Amino acid sequence: MRRPADATPGIPCDETPRPDQGIYMSAPKFRLALLPAALLAALPLNPVRADDAGLDAATNAVADLGLDAAGATRLDAVQVTGERPEGYVAGPTATATRLELSPRETPQSISVVSRAQMDDFGLDSVNEVLGAVTGVNVEQVETDRSYYSARGFDIVNFQRDGLGIPLPYGIQDGDMDTALYERIEVLRGANGLLSSTGNPSATVNFVRKRPGREFDGSLRLGLGSWNRRRLDADVGGPLGGEGALRGRAVLAWEEGDSYLDRYEQEKQLLYGVLETDLGQATTLAAGASWQRNRPTGVLWGALPLFYSDGSRTDYDRSTSTAADWSYWYSDDLRAFVDLEHEFGSGWNLRAALNWHRTEQDTQLFYVYGTPDPDTGLGLFAYPSDYEGEFEATEFDLYATGPISLGGREHELVLGLSSARGDNREISWYGNDVGTPLAPGQAFDGSYPRPVFDAYSDGADFDYERDSAYASVRWNLADRVKLITGANRSRVETAGVSYGTPNTVDETRTTAFAGAVVDLNRVLSAYASYGEIFNQQAETDIDDELLGPITGDNAELGLKGEWFEGHLNAGFALFRARQRNLAEYAGFDTASGRSYYVGTDAESRGFEFDLAGRIGEHWQLSAGYTQLSLETPDGAEARTWVPRKLLHASAAVQVPQVEGLSLGMRVRWQDGIHREAVAYDALGNATPLRIEQDAYALWSLMARYEFAEAWSASLVLDNLTDEKYIPSLYWEQGFYGAPRNATLSLAYRF
Repeated sequence: MRRPADATPGIPCDETPRPDQGIYMSAPKFRLALLPAALLAALPLNPVRADDAGLDAATNAVADLGLDAAGATRLDAVQVTGERPEGYVAGPTATATRLELSPRETPQSISVVSRAQMDDFGLDSVNEVLGAVTGVNVEQVETDRSYYSARGFDIVNFQRDGLGIPLPYGIQDGDMDTALYERIEVLRGANGLLSSTGNPSATVNFVRKRPGREFDGSLRLGLGSWNRRRLDADVGGPLGGEGALRGRAVLAWEEGDSYLDRYEQEKQLLYGVLETDLGQATTLAAGASWQRNRPTGVLWGALPLFYSDGSRTDYDRSTSTAADWSYWYSDDLRAFVDLEHEFGSGWNLRAALNWHRTEQDTQLFYVYGTPDPDTGLGLFAYPSDYEGEFEATEFDLYATGPISLGGREHELVLGLSSARGDNREISWYGNDVGTPLAPGQAFDGSYPRPVFDAYSDGADFDYERDSAYASVRWNLADRVKLITGANRSRVETAGVSYGTPNTVDETRTTAFAGAVVDLNRVLSAYASYGEIFNQQAETDIDDELLGPITGDNAELGLKGEWFEGHLNAGFALFRARQRNLAEYAGFDTASGRSYYVGTDAESRGFEFDLAGRIGEHWQLSAGYTQLSLETPDGAEARTWVPRKLLHASAAVQVPQVEGLSLGMRVRWQDGIHREAVAYDALGNATPLRIEQDAYALWSLMARYEFAEAWSASLVLDNLTDEKYIPSLYWEQGFYGAPRNATLSLAYRF
């Protein structure tokens, strides 16, 4: 859903915020049976054996350290599986290329939020996690919907285990829980090689928990401010057959009130996964998750931020425009299957299928207009009853392995992916749309529930995307690696969305190139360039389609790793460009439709990222981003996006007190603003600027392990009790949470 236009009292417009617009998927029609044969046919006839390469590299590493390896005994190779990084360490990831590369080997900026960091600071929602990632800004426009941005542009690519499609209109609906994820990876810049569609901002990959070969588990009970109560359970391990069959189950339950008037939340999460070895070279995994959200007293839209004379409003932090009957129910059901096979010659094949269905049932109350500073008049009602259901299916099949050329080994990736979907939704409205609100009625929740039987509108459209991609990691020299690749995708949408045809058919090829040069044993220099595109169904004033968004990202930087890869750092200079982005330009009263114009913008800046472990006691995660964002004529663009962002998290095990850990977290951003116009009752216009000054949010953590398996932790958020508006993405907003605390008791077994 998009930002509402400034509605005229009594005249509804199709830009009123509604939980309606989107691009979704259904069961695939792709001829999947042909994919394995196509990929296997592309494998080299004489694949290179890499068994001795790792031993030679280890011997060279010993020599690089200045140690004498002449008398070393050559041991048999041992394969280690299921090992994962500890603490805040960022391990290998395939989000950028489908190859398992360390952060230093990846020619693009990447950050990882580990399970340990989420547990330390109680980051139980996606918004909390992404607020702790370098360069990511969380635009929380309502209680139950958010936008995200990086490098100045909206993040729309969200993946599960490497599969996904752009979020519908860039909006995340509901409170996504993080209990089922082992880590969350954020690749900044264009991800056209694997995603093909999206923005040159970032790709967020949620990596699900998988079962281990040893039995373990945990139980956590949390109590917090505003009657917040939470229970987490996580248990997994072998189910028989000496670990050949393994399972894991995760449960989370949370409910509580809020600092916002009338807002209450209840959610449950269930997740289960089974994993089995089909012989020594093949692994099959299957799982499913279900999340149920039942928030009431929800915001749809938010508070007016200025009066009709142009002066700034200043409400209590608890103020809300929600009606006491409003709710936003959602059920999110996901399932997946993936199969991995090792051919024994360095070649691997992976096939993965994700399925997703979301159902929403809402009754919402939106308030629009501009209040008079003396009388409080000037606000109007816009209630709606909405129901929606969509399904999404994504399939991916790819092979990776070594090829020999020019006397050196190189790594090849060949892949095919497909996605299908359908979306069905309907919104009902009453005759009371545009009803003037009495002074204070917009904020006390007293507006009566209407009968939603006057008229309706809705959406009914299908979506398809088919892609083929290939890349090669060229081993040009011992210290020089070059990655080249391309993605060819066709995207097709057919149907209608709220009276507007939603018909798109685009085929594009996006390219990627990246190089990494090892300067020494700990530092590497890198450069990369990637392209991306995204379909859009908006039309101009002549009712002609604007065409797709195109974008690219170029960056140059340094990366380093210390303490055997347990500490990673990176510095990047970047330039990201987005062309032909549809922006609201006006409302045509004759046709009853909004129209748009295509706009261009470019961001330039730099960022620094650090994560990992120092010594035996310290865990660190920090990052700083600074950018400019301008249109081709040099004007500032998207001024609600912070130009400077800083985050830092640190946790230390106190050596002097056994079992005691202390932590600190801070997120700081500079001031933001947006231009607006206030109209009084006579129609007189007053230009104004809405501003949010720079602010910092501090959190403290203390955890004490008072027994062998028991621990208690306390987290204090917004320690300085900062009053702030988290987003100016719209001309409406609401205040962030004041100082609050959560106390947890955990048991690990």
